[in-house]
Amino acid sequence: MKEFKNIKNFIFDCDGVLYSDLEKVFGQVSKRMTSFISKNLNLDLKKAKELQTNYFHKYNTSLNGLMIHHKINPNDFLKYVHDINLDFLEEDKNLRNELTKLKVKKFVFTNGSHEHVENITKNLGISDLFDGTFDITDCNFIPKPSIEPYQKLVAKFDINPNETVFIEDIAKNLEPAKTLGMKTVWLINDEYWGKKDSDKNYIDFKIENLTSFLKEINILKAA
Repeated sequence: MKEFKNIKNFIFDCDGVLYSDLEKVFGQVSKRMTSFISKNLNLDLKKAKELQTNYFHKYNTSLNGLMIHHKINPNDFLKYVHDINLDFLEEDKNLRNELTKLKVKKFVFTNGSHEHVENITKNLGISDLFDGTFDITDCNFIPKPSIEPYQKLVAKFDINPNETVFIEDIAKNLEPAKTLGMKTVWLINDEYWGKKDSDKNYIDFKIENLTSFLKEINILKAA
């Protein structure tokens, strides 16, 4: 853990990292994706879901496939799919405490939208603790794990990758971060897409709980 003592930047993925119950949030998003595809491409829900899944696996986001093959307006898509109910998502005071203690720059890096990150972080009570958010629109809708978003993130916020940690729940999204020189942390989960390639050597650390991990870092930095 001593490698973290001189780290100056922490980058967090949003969904599945800042909160743990991915199904309650992204389950809603996924259903709205299916609904959007069904309505806009005139498909029944079963075929819409199949197309959604196929595009996700092939293009890293369903939106990417929809833009390539159907000229879908990405802003309309993002607005529709992120219009979800987050009333169940409660303030995470323990996470807020550790993020507050973490005296580094903090960023959120997502394949979702700025609005989605804002909604999530507001409900968690941590929206004021980040120095910036980099979303899918910031890289002209090119998603992780293409390396371009990582390069543009680094440039936008003037980040030195060698002084940076990136935390993700989707293991393969850590490879470009490692290529650029970041320390990589995989948040262990049982999601098929999340744990795929989690045995690769571009993952430096594996953790089970974000708050506990940040607590360890804060203790280390205070020593």
